[in-house]
Amino acid sequence: MKINNDNYMPRIMDKIIQKYLKIAGAICVEGPKWCGKTWTSRQNSNSEFLVGSAANAFSNRQLAILNPEYVLKGDFPRMIDEWQEVPSLWDATREEVDKYSKNGLFILTGSSTPTHKGVLHSGAGRIVRLRMNTMTLFESGDSTGILSLKDLLLDEIKTEYVDELDFKKLAYLIVRGGWPKNIKTSFDNCEVLPRSYIDSILESKLLDENNNAYNSNYIKLILKSLARNVSTTVSERSIINDISQNEVDSISRPTLSKYLDFLSNMFLFSNLEPYSLNPRSSLRVKQQEKKYFCDPSLACALLDLTPNKIMDDLNLYGLLFEGLVIRDLKVYAQANDAKVYHYQDYLDNELDAVIEFKNGEWCAIEIKLGLNQVEQAAKQLNKAIDAITRIKNKPPINKCIIVGFGNLVYKRKEDGIIVIPINALKD
Repeated sequence: MKINNDNYMPRIMDKIIQKYLKIAGAICVEGPKWCGKTWTSRQNSNSEFLVGSAANAFSNRQLAILNPEYVLKGDFPRMIDEWQEVPSLWDATREEVDKYSKNGLFILTGSSTPTHKGVLHSGAGRIVRLRMNTMTLFESGDSTGILSLKDLLLDEIKTEYVDELDFKKLAYLIVRGGWPKNIKTSFDNCEVLPRSYIDSILESKLLDENNNAYNSNYIKLILKSLARNVSTTVSERSIINDISQNEVDSISRPTLSKYLDFLSNMFLFSNLEPYSLNPRSSLRVKQQEKKYFCDPSLACALLDLTPNKIMDDLNLYGLLFEGLVIRDLKVYAQANDAKVYHYQDYLDNELDAVIEFKNGEWCAIEIKLGLNQVEQAAKQLNKAIDAITRIKNKPPINKCIIVGFGNLVYKRKEDGIIVIPINALKD
């Protein structure tokens, strides 16, 4: 039986799910807990089974362990929520897809990758993995959406006015985050839910593949260090040094690597891979990922930040704003079959974001908090584009500066750069 929610706020993932249900036997919607996976999957399914339901002493989990084929029976598409609690459901789903040889049969949801000693079948060709994240500003109703990512690809840019975000409101949006249950929370309480999210991780007994418990203190040390280094290409060595300088305890390199993998499997991060050029090029490109949380509110929670505290530190405000923009860009790009990267080379050229579309076109982006930073950003943007174009032999379809504060989408006459307030964007 399908359960409807009259208060459901449509998500960009809705149309992505509908697209892939037509071309795959099953899909797996993955992402951080509390981001809305269950309700979005529920909106697109006709029956459901909640593996992690607490009803009847968690009897659903026991049923799934004893008879995974049984829990897959129901009207299609059938949602199996938190499948990773019983990893055998993955192979059972794959076998059902093979048996029916049809598309659109199952929607699996998962908020972590299961720790499993045995080798699960990849599901290639049968189960498509889709990453879901917290709500963008457009989804939460905080962006007008007068300019879409598709407009940038088609080069259809018009001068448009938008209500300017004020200093206080943008700080609130960063600390509040895109958690569906936090969207309407007041300014004074907006940090409570993200802090509860972090607490839920630290207070849980988390086990590795050998059933050994992860050390919650190590988790806290690592997450706090990443929060202090948000929106940077901080290395593992630098994280270790940062922890030793700022905390009482220390951590070894192997332990850090193990814990980072584990936390990544919980979808806590949304890092950007480096943009690759011709490998035979003489221009050396830095290969480190740029570090972001899945939502900037988590960095705020780890650093005990409120909107008022953010407004007292403009440098930190800018780094957290960059995390918000990257969160939104990755969702908008996903809806357009595009990918988001960052770019840094050893000649000090840098781009905060590079969007590469499936037809090979690309868009270069700098992210700045205020309009007073646009001139300097334009110089950096044009310098980096010149370096890339000499190697790539293909200029970007568009070059943009995304700002936090501004009331106008416009293209600069002197260099063709598009200035975009973040609350004007959509997919």
